[in-house]
Amino acid sequence: MSVKPHSLHSLHSPPMASSVLSLLFFFLSSPFFISFTAAKTFIFRVDGGSMPSVFPTHYHWYSSEFAQESSILHVYHTVFHGFSAVVTPDEADNLRNHPAVLAVFEDRRRELHTTRSPQFLGLENQKGLWSDSDYGSDVIIGVLDTGIWPERRSFSDLNLGPVPKRWRGVCQSGARFGPRNCNRKIVGARFFAKGQQAAVIGGINKTVEFLSPRDADGHGTHTASTAAGRHAFKASMSGYASGIAKGVAPKARIAAYKVCWKDSGCLDSDILAAFDAAVADGVDVISISIGGGDGITSPYYLDPIAIGSYGAASRGIFVSSSAGNEGPNGMSVTNLAPWVTTVGAGTIDRNFPADAILGDGHRLGGVSLYAGVPLRGRMFPVVYPGNAGMSSASLCMENSLDPKHVRGKIVICDRGSSPRVAKGLVVKKAGGVGMILANGASNGEGLVGDAHLIPACAVGSNEGDRIKAYASSHPNPVASIDFRGTITGIKPAPVIASFSGRGPNGLNPEILKPDLIAPGVNILAAWTDAVGPTGLPSDPRKTEFNILSGTSMACPHVSGAAALLKSAHPNWSPAAIRSAMMTTTNLVDNSNRSLIDESTGKSGTPYDFGSGHLNLGRAMDPGLVYDITNDDYITFLCSIGYGPKTIQVITRTPVRCPTKRKPSPGNLNYPSITAMFPTSRRGTLSKTIIRTATNVGQPEAVYRARIESPRGVTITVKPPRLVFSSAVKRRSYAVTVTVDTRNVVLGETGAAFGSVTWFDGGKHVVRSPVVVTQLDVL
Repeated sequence: MSVKPHSLHSLHSPPMASSVLSLLFFFLSSPFFISFTAAKTFIFRVDGGSMPSVFPTHYHWYSSEFAQESSILHVYHTVFHGFSAVVTPDEADNLRNHPAVLAVFEDRRRELHTTRSPQFLGLENQKGLWSDSDYGSDVIIGVLDTGIWPERRSFSDLNLGPVPKRWRGVCQSGARFGPRNCNRKIVGARFFAKGQQAAVIGGINKTVEFLSPRDADGHGTHTASTAAGRHAFKASMSGYASGIAKGVAPKARIAAYKVCWKDSGCLDSDILAAFDAAVADGVDVISISIGGGDGITSPYYLDPIAIGSYGAASRGIFVSSSAGNEGPNGMSVTNLAPWVTTVGAGTIDRNFPADAILGDGHRLGGVSLYAGVPLRGRMFPVVYPGNAGMSSASLCMENSLDPKHVRGKIVICDRGSSPRVAKGLVVKKAGGVGMILANGASNGEGLVGDAHLIPACAVGSNEGDRIKAYASSHPNPVASIDFRGTITGIKPAPVIASFSGRGPNGLNPEILKPDLIAPGVNILAAWTDAVGPTGLPSDPRKTEFNILSGTSMACPHVSGAAALLKSAHPNWSPAAIRSAMMTTTNLVDNSNRSLIDESTGKSGTPYDFGSGHLNLGRAMDPGLVYDITNDDYITFLCSIGYGPKTIQVITRTPVRCPTKRKPSPGNLNYPSITAMFPTSRRGTLSKTIIRTATNVGQPEAVYRARIESPRGVTITVKPPRLVFSSAVKRRSYAVTVTVDTRNVVLGETGAAFGSVTWFDGGKHVVRSPVVVTQLDVL
């Protein structure tokens, strides 16, 4: 089946190669191969208003006029009008011509992309946002992920008030999951498997999965407890990161929507059904740590995450999504829709150091979460299989190591092509006693800890090269690994994680993405009992908490933050909540220096961190916000060339685009500003961008502009002063960016960066990054 892979945005994915190969063999050897490839799942966007009155429901209409009843998987009512069904490509093409069908797209597969992080966001007990919002107690966060392990302490409902009356969701029963698994904390749980069942021969593998909301993977339990886990005392992962684990919004309620399945990813048809249900159920925030893993960025009208998110945002629901883990490559950020808050990942001030000690006395720093019997300084021979010239051996791929060469030795393995923890298992099977996992140039010095099954540590690219050089040049190379436990107060922090998805925005560069970064490296949160901390089938260990890294972990920090802000400011729109976060971010680390990019060691840019690192303490009272209405989003879609029928695929209702003057996408009232100039033009060029600020602070206020212009660029603001009163809550201003193409320095990223900041002389400082670039939009 030609479903393309997409991903959960954590850096924790079990190996699938063997199951894929056996599936391929089954396909090729099966006498039913032709009939299997003939039918696929397609999603049909239908104009709901075209239904003839003779039909009592849309389902009756679809099953009599579009597809057989037995082939229909999901019917969508809320964020999307239409259905998904298993049909042949020819049948799908015929349906494209039906007058009521607005769009047809093939189902795609997507993939899944903390004891200290709440304090690291500026949250402290009984002070500021936590107390002002009652820890988010009236807010419901819908988590679209791998389900939930409800027995964890993080999901206790002790001392929580009754479930909010507006909640309309259900607790869906299934394998090892029933109504008793929901409570006043987990207020609802559903699972969506029809798309997955149709795409996988033999359906979902019930030996490794639960056909229910129960989490067989761990990722969903981790993200849900990161956003809204209760205080859990004496939390740790095998002694690492010990302390009190708590989510960002500990009293917020959780609704779990299981759309991703162990080793199988997540299908668009199921994701769209979950968006439909979550919005109808009454969630306030949606957290979705899922995105494209195939390098393809679909336009919004062909992207069910963008479509589902619009349906949610247009009804006042905040949607937080992960930026993807394809960094540090430029233009690697995913989940680009302007109505979604896109979150990149930074480190926190806690680390798990493990040093590689070489026989020549050198001690090279790395990280590890290994919790087994330590080496206690004992030296072992060290070997790099890559010296033999075989790339599969250098990567420690399955069956690539010769036991004669590695038995009783510490093996150096290159990172990439297979899960990091799986490499240690390959070494163990071949008789190795330990592993040093070396980054390549693409990962640079970016490190994440793993709960390895053998003594192992990860080292950066430079340290890896030094260890390899020692192993190949010394006559009797030996090494050991020293595991140093947990260290807090690490400086500098935050650092931009090397894996975090980077700008510019590949669909609409006028909208800066990611929006901001949040903690996403070595995050401790609750875990499933179905698998061990590595997620490998051969890992027998059980752990209440696990430590993971990825933009998957950063996204729920922002979901929890949105719950706290929504609780404190019930009338704020999703755009206002995002604006409050973006304009109050931190741009310096705990050493008071500008944020560093882990992959280069140099200062990062807004393409790496968006507007900066989340600072919840300041987001509570931002002073001004940049609000965006549904009409503003429609105007934006018109400005990027979408016609009314295309826009209706996203918005559900017919729209009209302005006919006299085409709007500019840069004028969407976004908290960041991008001035794009064509590459073909030379000399002095100017562009004016309009923004409207809404005062949410003291009614009587005067703000003055402070401008930071990059070299070769002049930024001016008119008026330079914004005066607000009880009668005047909104003020517009114009930002004019003038660039001299002969003097401007665009740097390695092809952009120059400045800012426009409004300040009232008191505590409010409202900052917007300004990106200046020369790009030709296709």
